[in-house]
Order: sequence, then structure tokens, then C-alpha cells
Amino acid sequence: MQERPAVMKNTQHIDDKAIETFIGIDLGGTYSHVCVLDREGEAIDVGRIRTTPEALRKRFGGMARARVVIESGPVSRFVDTELSALGHEVLVANPRKVKAIFGNENKCDRVDAEMLARLGRLDPKLLSPVRHRSEHAQAGLRLVRARDVAVRMRTAQINVVRGISKAAGTKLRACETSRFAEMAMQSLPGEMLAELEPLLHLIEQTSETIAIYDAQLKARADELAPVARRLTAIPGVGLLTAVTFALTVDDPKRFTSSRDVGAYFGLRPRRDQSGDTDKQLPISKCGDKHVRRLLVQCAQHILRKDSKLDSDLRRWGIHVAGESKNGKKRAVVAVARKLAVLMHRLWVTGKDYDPEYQRKAA
Repeated sequence: MQERPAVMKNTQHIDDKAIETFIGIDLGGTYSHVCVLDREGEAIDVGRIRTTPEALRKRFGGMARARVVIESGPVSRFVDTELSALGHEVLVANPRKVKAIFGNENKCDRVDAEMLARLGRLDPKLLSPVRHRSEHAQAGLRLVRARDVAVRMRTAQINVVRGISKAAGTKLRACETSRFAEMAMQSLPGEMLAELEPLLHLIEQTSETIAIYDAQLKARADELAPVARRLTAIPGVGLLTAVTFALTVDDPKRFTSSRDVGAYFGLRPRRDQSGDTDKQLPISKCGDKHVRRLLVQCAQHILRKDSKLDSDLRRWGIHVAGESKNGKKRAVVAVARKLAVLMHRLWVTGKDYDPEYQRKAA
């Protein structure tokens, strides 16, 4: 299943009175289904087109300005670009919010296209409209995501080797991930080494690939995200996390409050409130899971027992953790959320990081 591209809030739309036609497009990789409504809500055209720039220009190029509603997905970026260039108002619906579509018992592409058109005609706010990232941010994230794939591949490969050797009675010692293949070749018995040697060579190659990506990231960090090096002044935040955070956020001014950034990355607890009941639920885990994983790793580093770096954030996290095991887990998530807020705040204010800011203010 393909991941949907990360998107940004976008609530801008033109006056409804200036629009006579409302179009819903259920996007597909090869074909997309189209439903066109007039101002009275009558379907005046229903069909499907190929999902290509040429087909979009041919189908919608000669039309008067219309409101076109699509869902964010793998092909939504170029569809948004093409239709906007043709003069149409394009609204990209947030699929997590439009439950009327994915929760429909009679779900099919034709019905989905009609539902998008009707929601766009009724009230665009029901779509929780979003907008795609800039081309610059997308280009930088390609490098970050390629590296992440290589890291996850290496982790899976190492886990296989450790699992096989452990089942055979040979437990490999802990070591730096980049040196795992070398260590395993020295530790595995002859017969097992002959069987696993091709996989160990593959792990070496993957480590070399990751090193290449790390070198590129370090060389291009100032170009990709000028604010990144300033964010690395926060203890526990490395260049990878800072660059990935900045590229994913893209435009820091789109958040009215820095507190919203934690929720944007799915680090805010979900809520189920009804009447006198107000349940405390786990975090939403919406948004970019790669950034969320990096923030959690940074929080774990900040809260390490052997850490010698003191800061307001670390002291607050230790206070939240208390002595219980569950408290420590909650503290990691809480510090990750507060770290996202802090990074955004430093970005928009242009201030340098001060580990004793709150203590001095008090």
C-alpha cells in the first residue's frame, strides 16, 4: 500500500457565487472517475478519464473556472498542478477527515467522485483542505526517504542474521551497526559463516550506501534546510532530524501556534469526549511517521540515564517520567512532542537555543 504524500493545511478558496460548476475526481493510478455538478447539485456529467496530464488538459482545459475536489494521494500533486494551471480552484481533501467517503457502505469510485463534488459544493471546510509541499521540500525529502529505506533494510538484514545465529546457539555480541558485518564474520562458526556470508556482504553494501547518503546530507544541509544547523544546538537533535523536520514542515508560518506542530506529527493524545465522559487515549500517530520516529529517538537520547547534558527539557521529562515504567514511556512521547514545539519556536523566532531558558525566566 502506497503512502499518501504529506500535505499542508489550505483553507483558501474563492467566492462560491463565482463558481457554476463543482467537480469531484476520484483519482486512480491509471483511470480516474469524474462527477460534475451544477449549482443546483444536479449531475451533468459522469465518466472516467486517464490519469495523465494530457487527458486532464483535454477534458478540463476548455471549461469555465470550476471548483475541483480531489483526495491527496500518490498522483494528487501533478493533478493539482495541472488543474490549477488551467485556472480551476483545486481543493485537496484530507482522506483522514472525509469519513463520508472511506466509511461509505456503498463505496466505489463513481460514488466517491460524486461525494467529493457534493462536499465541495456544500462547504469546503468539510474536506479539511490541505496543500502539497513545495518542490524544494519534496526534492530534499527524496534524499531523506531513500536513506531511511536503506536503514530499515539493513535493520531487517541484521535481525535475520542475529535470529539465525541465536537459534543455532551462537549469540552475536552488541556492536556499532556499521561494524556488524565485520563482527559477524569473525564470530560465526565456519559452516554458518559460509551460509550467511552473502547476506553479510549485502549488509556491508547497505552500510556503504547509507554512508553515501549521510555524506550527501551533510554537504547539502545548508541548501536543503538553512535552519537545520541552528536546530542541532538542542542536545539530542542531530543533523538528520533537523533537516527532515524542516523539510517536512516546509513553511513554519502555516502554523498559527507552535503547539500545533506536536499534533501535526501525531504526538498529541486522541480524545473521546461525550457528556461526562472524557477518555485519555493513546497518541493519534497521524502525520509523517518518519519524523515522529526521529523525534522519539531524540527524546530517548535526551532522557538517557547516563546523559551528562542538563536542560529544561530533560528535567521536565524526568519529572513526567517519575518512577513507573509506563511513566517513562509517556515521558518519551511528551518530550518528543515538546521537542517538536521547541524546534518550531526557535525557527519562527530566529532565536538561539538556551537550555536554561525556563529556569532563567522563573
